[in-house]
Amino acid sequence: MEKLPAQMTVVAISKPGGPEVLIPEQRSLPVPGPGELLVKVMAAGVNRPDVAQRSGAYPPPPGASDLPGLEIAGEVVATGPGVSRHKVGDKVMSLVAGGGYAQYCIAQDGQAMAVPPSLTMAEAGAIPETLMTVWHNVFERGALRPGETLLIHGGSSGIGTMAIQLAKALGSKVIVTVGAQDKAVACLKLGADVAINYKTQDFVAETRQATDNVGANVILDMVGGDYIDRNYDAAAVDGRIVQIAFLSNAPKATANFSKLMVKRLTHTGSTLRPRTNADKAAMVAAIEATVMPFLRAGKVKPMMDSTFPLEKAADAHRRMETSQHIGKIVLAV
Repeated sequence: MEKLPAQMTVVAISKPGGPEVLIPEQRSLPVPGPGELLVKVMAAGVNRPDVAQRSGAYPPPPGASDLPGLEIAGEVVATGPGVSRHKVGDKVMSLVAGGGYAQYCIAQDGQAMAVPPSLTMAEAGAIPETLMTVWHNVFERGALRPGETLLIHGGSSGIGTMAIQLAKALGSKVIVTVGAQDKAVACLKLGADVAINYKTQDFVAETRQATDNVGANVILDMVGGDYIDRNYDAAAVDGRIVQIAFLSNAPKATANFSKLMVKRLTHTGSTLRPRTNADKAAMVAAIEATVMPFLRAGKVKPMMDSTFPLEKAADAHRRMETSQHIGKIVLAV
């Protein structure tokens, strides 16, 4: 086993603000506790919650690292008591509650997954948070079934591109909304059946036309605002709307809730980070049983937008905030 250094480089949030507040600094290596792994990070995914945390709008849960970063891939270099799933030397990818923007990071044994040979380490670093978000919200909360139609807002995002692939792999029809032609092309190439440009087209009318006026059975929404009422119009009878974010900064909205009753709709939502370790481990077990065969076969993999060195995390955030990216942004460590 390699000798571990006493110090590591991390990217910390110096104060709430713009990308410029992400500052590299030196910290002591964390020590794995019971059920924990110490992972030498090779890649860390960049996600919208990181941006929210940086701006001061999404504080880490109690006990979590104050560093941003919710998904990592790397090599296990130390283990705490009670670890049984992974050992030193294993290449793993894992959801973490924070701390991913660092050379070393603590991960829960139950939340780490072996990196399949079909993925590069950069791709593996783009998987855990995105995959678990899609799995839990589209398939567990939204209960998407084969033959049903999924409408994804933000189809070219990291979440969206993963949702397209999983829904198609599991036998569903996929409609996406995007804001540019290159994003539409990318989504269709991934397998989406219909791509709607929300800037020039009415997604309600287009969704109903694409479904013979039935509507979408499940809607994955990361926009909020006036999309909430419009989602009710675009949904099928007995449809499920799953809320995972509010990109419009509009968690409050005016909606005609009589549509919920008339159509027997379900409007639910979730956040992943505050969930218990047991909850997250259960999601990982379901993913390993259902989704990992697709990953191992190379049938599902993250669409990669760009990679930045760890010390350039601020530039990665700037890229994300342009909303021009297609797929995942990753930090190389």
